[in-house]
Amino acid sequence: MFKSISIFTGNANRPLSEAVAAYLELPLGRAELKNFSDGEVFAHVQENVRGVDVYVIQPTCTPVNDNLMELLVIVDALRRASAGSITAVLPYYGYARQDRKVAPRTPITAKLIADLLTAAGVSRVVAVDLHAGQIQGFFSLPFDHLYANRVVLDHLKPRFDNAVCVSPDAGGVERTRAYAKRMNADLAIIDKRREKANVSEVMHIIGDVDGRDCIILDDMIDTAGTLCNAALALKNAGATRVYAAATHPVLSGPAVQRIVESPLEEVVVTDTIPLSEAAKATGKFKVLTVARLLGESIKRIHHSDSVSSLFD
Repeated sequence: MFKSISIFTGNANRPLSEAVAAYLELPLGRAELKNFSDGEVFAHVQENVRGVDVYVIQPTCTPVNDNLMELLVIVDALRRASAGSITAVLPYYGYARQDRKVAPRTPITAKLIADLLTAAGVSRVVAVDLHAGQIQGFFSLPFDHLYANRVVLDHLKPRFDNAVCVSPDAGGVERTRAYAKRMNADLAIIDKRREKANVSEVMHIIGDVDGRDCIILDDMIDTAGTLCNAALALKNAGATRVYAAATHPVLSGPAVQRIVESPLEEVVVTDTIPLSEAAKATGKFKVLTVARLLGESIKRIHHSDSVSSLFD
């Protein structure tokens, strides 16, 4: 279908990479990836990529440092094999929450990741639903920021006629308003006070949720403390049923157990991060694929077509 294009993948999310390659009607590029006994990462590109436009699909999810290092090593191997261009496709951008100094003498690690990718030889970056859109400014390279909202909306919109879209905090209002507008739904906001990292306390709800189905919308679910507290607050405020939707199922620590014990009916996520077996076993998660979104974006980038028109 294409000339001079190859799709490579790391081990972080091979099923998604295979689905993207299938959408593009291309085989995955052949590469050997392994770890030496001391844990060092090794990559051997096993086909000619000289002058080829290469796309490397690798979310930097758990284990974050291993997957990040694997991506950097693959990119370096491709650069030294004289690839024409190297596009890093990051369905999930790890360290995105460390996008600013929150205290004296702390790092801005999201910027460090940008520097590492640039130094390794990446010539373009594609990412899905960044935690902070400003991260694009950390790169001096072309950066395509994709949004999974259309994928999620196609699933949610036919199921709800009179729902309330709920932002779990003030920072997510813009995202939630965009969903509410497209679903012709009302908007509510959870007002919370965060006492320390990964611990949140729900204060009160702005908006009318009594007797309504509520959908909590966020970019990611990490420890699920915010999400589950919000779901309980909505139930206590009279919500009939509570659902959640997020792009990235990070699900660290006690997240899965919290969701199981919460009043959430269903949690809709995408496959930017592979869902753990424990999460699958709960029956509470619905996974949507972003393979078409990524595949279509790669196709348009390769042909120098508009990527932003995907969201018109």
